[in-house]
Amino acid sequence: MTTPCRAVLIGCGYFAPNHLHGWAAAEGAEIVALCDLDRTKAEAMAAQFGIAQVYDDPARMLEELAPDVVDIVTTSPSHRTLVELATPHARAVVCQKPMADTLEDARAMVAAAESSGIPLIIHENFRWQKPFRDIAQLLARGDLGPVHHARFAFRHGFDNYVNQPYLRELERFTIMDVGLHLFDLAHHLVGPPENIACRTQRVNPQVRGEDAFVALIGHRNGATSVAEVSFEAHLTPHRFPQTTGWIECANGTIELNEDYRMILHNATGRSESSVEPLVPDWGERPWHVVQDSICAFQRHVVDVLAGRAAPQPSGQHNLVTLSMALAAYEAAETASVVRLPDTGAAT
Repeated sequence: MTTPCRAVLIGCGYFAPNHLHGWAAAEGAEIVALCDLDRTKAEAMAAQFGIAQVYDDPARMLEELAPDVVDIVTTSPSHRTLVELATPHARAVVCQKPMADTLEDARAMVAAAESSGIPLIIHENFRWQKPFRDIAQLLARGDLGPVHHARFAFRHGFDNYVNQPYLRELERFTIMDVGLHLFDLAHHLVGPPENIACRTQRVNPQVRGEDAFVALIGHRNGATSVAEVSFEAHLTPHRFPQTTGWIECANGTIELNEDYRMILHNATGRSESSVEPLVPDWGERPWHVVQDSICAFQRHVVDVLAGRAAPQPSGQHNLVTLSMALAAYEAAETASVVRLPDTGAAT
């Protein structure tokens, strides 16, 4: 019987239970310890999930346990420090997005993983949502031909501020919160970006940062994509947390509509199917699309450790995604088109 990979989780806040459920469902993995600077948080979560070991000092935990995987579920200002702390002790490090607030910190994180010879995997879970896993498989078949246009939209009026009140205070909000996910989809499904233009809005006066934006992305393969987010689109019922999409290829078009309806237009005509994920036994609608994606992502981490898969997305790949987000802010502030560096990262 194969020994399960031993994982530890750092950061026992709002989103951590989703990670813990995902690890519990991932065959070949187990969480052996939790860590939070607020020890009472870690103790409460450990009791909920039946985890024996609790720490409030990540350095001590890593030195004592030398885990296979370190899952960092903290906010971005701590990511560089924790990744640099973790890489000498682990076989893989998983880091929540945003990977970092600056490219300098992000590059240092990639360098730390490379110097230790281990994968750094960024938790960009939108690409692991079932609708986008299915779309990626359709595109990989090749019969639709290359993508020449795509649109990814996350528009809703759900009150996110009830569970995450700190979102109101962020100077950089929707681009760094959800925009990163859409940029990752564009990079993953369409190809490496070449340039970006962007316009932001602050619709809700009680929010400090931008709560809506539209970005136009030019890709190096000649394709164009659009990423758009609004936290102030009042719909009945709201679509949160669904993302809709539209992908035009040389030989067909894929529509991803609300209620997880996917329509495929190709040489044989039009076909419609449901790409709604199953609800995990620990989950509930409408959160199941996120919950299922986390399970899929954690299974992927196990596959990476076993040598069955390459990291998706790797830290190196996510440098490009982060550069897209930072360039979007620059483009919005200067009303210009910002050119992105050619890194060749396209997975």
